[in-house]
Amino acid sequence: MYKYTIARQLATKRVITNRGEEVGKLVDLLVNEVTGELEVLLVEVDRDSKLAKKIDAKERVIEVPYSAVTAVSDVFIVDERELT
Repeated sequence: MYKYTIARQLATKRVITNRGEEVGKLVDLLVNEVTGELEVLLVEVDRDSKLAKKIDAKERVIEVPYSAVTAVSDVFIVDERELT
């Protein structure tokens, strides 16, 4: 039951860069089944953001490596250098 509570808390959290640019919202997480470690954030891209144009996001959902995450609070903050 605990893992479902965490999943609900994370669902649709906004994802922004360390420079404050909007990336989109979290739609899912990919977890390594053997180690249990988070590997990738699946983020629905905000098509109107400058960053989406900058990284030329053709897909509606992009994969953001978990290693790019620098902080999590009300939003996920990711290092912009790992997106391009």
